[in-house]
Amino acid sequence: LCFFFQYRVSHPVRDAYGLWLVSVICEIWFALSWLLDQFPKWYPINRETYLDRLALRYDREGEPSQLCPIDIFVSTVDPLKEPPLITANTVLSILAVDYPVDKVSCYVSDDGSAMLTFESLSETAEFARKWVPFCKKHNIEPRAPEFYFQQKIDYLKDKIQPSFVKERRAMKREYEEFKIRINALVAKAQKVPEEGWTMADGTAWPGNNPRDHPGMIQVFLGHSGGLDTDGNELPRLVYVSREKRPGFQHHKKAGAMNALIRVSAVLTNGAYLLNVDCDHYFNSSKALREAMCFMMDPALGRKTCYVQFPQRFDGIDLHDRYANRNIVFFDINMKGLDGIQGPMYVGTGCCFNRQALYGYDPVLTEADLEPNIVVKSCCGGRKKKSKSYMDNKNRMMKRTESSAPIFNMEDIEEGIEGMCLQFLPYIYSWHLRTSAWFLQHAFIFKLTTLSESHQVMRMKGQCLCPRRDWRSDLVSLLYLLHPPL
Repeated sequence: LCFFFQYRVSHPVRDAYGLWLVSVICEIWFALSWLLDQFPKWYPINRETYLDRLALRYDREGEPSQLCPIDIFVSTVDPLKEPPLITANTVLSILAVDYPVDKVSCYVSDDGSAMLTFESLSETAEFARKWVPFCKKHNIEPRAPEFYFQQKIDYLKDKIQPSFVKERRAMKREYEEFKIRINALVAKAQKVPEEGWTMADGTAWPGNNPRDHPGMIQVFLGHSGGLDTDGNELPRLVYVSREKRPGFQHHKKAGAMNALIRVSAVLTNGAYLLNVDCDHYFNSSKALREAMCFMMDPALGRKTCYVQFPQRFDGIDLHDRYANRNIVFFDINMKGLDGIQGPMYVGTGCCFNRQALYGYDPVLTEADLEPNIVVKSCCGGRKKKSKSYMDNKNRMMKRTESSAPIFNMEDIEEGIEGMCLQFLPYIYSWHLRTSAWFLQHAFIFKLTTLSESHQVMRMKGQCLCPRRDWRSDLVSLLYLLHPPL
């Protein structure tokens, strides 16, 4: 590169000096940009997880599991553009994950308030009662039925139970019938009635106007409700459609994620959150355990803000003409960023620490209290902490950890200013067959968070010292992304 610029500078073009000067300046700028782009790639990190050590510490056989609860968010908007069958496969892969069922909750955000999404999720909950025990009994991978049955591999490999072939054949038939039911719902949704969708009892669907409707929450599965065919509990499955009103900015997916965070805090309040798009599914049933290897690490887990999983695609052509493998981004750039400070958040497949999203600082360690700690930055230098700064740190170190929820309903009510809350109780039921059950036999939680005075909820608290950085990690080969049709 130096020889090239030496030649370019020493051989100017006399007849077009202006163009030569501009071209040399551009070439120098591009060279500088290229050099800056190489710096993050000089220290790539390849991380490994040891699930046996995680189980030995937090999930010993015969003892209550000490793994932290996780709330999983699935976001969808338009079921006609995002096929309900793909969303159903995503949900099924989550419900069948290898993790304690009482510590997994799946929240599906329907930002389009479509009755098709609600009914397809009801069918998915019914099919999950058969699919989840089949997956766990025979330890199959992946646990999304559409992609499991499409595999062109020897599915009998490593299978020793004589009943596997018979049960697999029966499950495939059940899944084909499930697909027929979903396709029937999609065909029905193509013709929207002029007066809008109605329930079986004649009541109008609350989300007929996607821009003006109340918030809707429906719990399909849960710990004290529906059981699978073997009589075991299933993870909680919750349908959420946030409130929308004209004149209020809803911020699209970001607003949907904020709504899910608030709803999950009231219902389950899992210590960690994992969000995926509706066209993703878990390629490995141990994905949550892989994330917990970092989040619950005794040394660095308390300072880990999030763990980012890469996107992997199905159905890539032989020559990968559209670069769907994302080798440069996920296998080079992201690993290089992991060696510097941490990978960026790519919008999906990311496991967050709930406390970090709430604005809490990471837990302090004894090393953070050293009076002569070096502050590393791009400008370098050694900075001595002031006495007041160290006093604030010592005061914050006195905070003790607790297994209690981060906040409770009393704290929420005290922090609300100008908000209108409406609770409409109905008979609680875990079994949904038709849309009529939605209003007749369901517990509906309608929450109005929008006020005409445009007042904002304010959380109480005080910042005692400057904020410290959370860290992030990159985990490989755990997620697949279904390619667009």
